[in-house]
Amino acid sequence: MPVDPSLVGREFPAPAPLTVTRERIGAFASAVGHPGDDVPPTFPIVLAFDAMMAFLDAEQIDLHRIVHGEQRFAYERPITVGDELTARLTVTGLRQIGGADIIGTASEITDATGAVVCTGKATLVHSGATS
Repeated sequence: MPVDPSLVGREFPAPAPLTVTRERIGAFASAVGHPGDDVPPTFPIVLAFDAMMAFLDAEQIDLHRIVHGEQRFAYERPITVGDELTARLTVTGLRQIGGADIIGTASEITDATGAVVCTGKATLVHSGATS
């Protein structure tokens, strides 16, 4: 079943804020093979994924039918230890190609003051249920 085109423009917040700690950065850096003590540039995926899961759950889309097509981040400022970050995913586009839904998303990552820290843009490819 195709994804409903009326989703374009809808927002889905991550369920909870995330406090950036050295331990969290270290665990993520180790998992992705990032050397050094700085925050890996892909660290915001932790929050963007939570917001994406909120979207998939709300729309009853199975994660196992999603292929991650593209991901990029645009930073307003670096992420630092102690930041309390939240994410809100917006569905920015939707088109159907060859029986698949191509879903564009933007996840705005903000700090405790509401200032934008970075925006992650992703393309998700959803294969509908087979009959």
